[in-house]
Amino acid sequence: MPSQAATGDELALRRRVSDLEREEVADVLREAAGEGRLSYAELEERLETLYGSKTYGELVELTADLPNGPRAPGVPSVSPQYSGAMVETGPVINVFMSETKRMGNWLVPQRQEVNAVLGDVTLDYTEAQIPYDDIQVDVKSILADVKIRVPANAIVLLDSNPILGSVSEQEAGLKAVPDPNAQPAAPKRFHIRGTAILGEIKIKRGPRLSKRLGLT
Repeated sequence: MPSQAATGDELALRRRVSDLEREEVADVLREAAGEGRLSYAELEERLETLYGSKTYGELVELTADLPNGPRAPGVPSVSPQYSGAMVETGPVINVFMSETKRMGNWLVPQRQEVNAVLGDVTLDYTEAQIPYDDIQVDVKSILADVKIRVPANAIVLLDSNPILGSVSEQEAGLKAVPDPNAQPAAPKRFHIRGTAILGEIKIKRGPRLSKRLGLT
């Protein structure tokens, strides 16, 4: 006879999911593809299965091999380990008349190249997992807007080359309330090389405003 706990787990896996929960899992899948964990063919296949899913158990199966996905009852959520998952060079971010964002809890490669033409790119490192002490970001902005947000204590080494454009480093206007339970982290060094041709590259410090105000 199954135990009460096992019965509860089975009921949880059979629970119907909402459209909002499907969209949250879709974000996990897209982020995994952006990090190179899934091919775009795999992403398309999993998204098709996702939007036909009806239960929580089906969502668990779709993300069982990925970080940040829903977990089976009784299985703790484990942060991705750096061992075997660290990426020296991330996939090149190419943006043309579109928008791309890397935000939240994502695993940062040591080297990242960004080419933006008539588009918008946001790289937010303030909540990301950064396994390297030195991070290299090479940005080319042509009639585009690129925003790079680094941790408040980061060391930024900026090599700028504006051509009828702008490359700037800005301080955060409002500091976040420090978490008394948080352990101080050693500062990361960001080597940023920015070329702006009729475009704009902005480097900002600290979490975005909604985070600083505690709204998210």
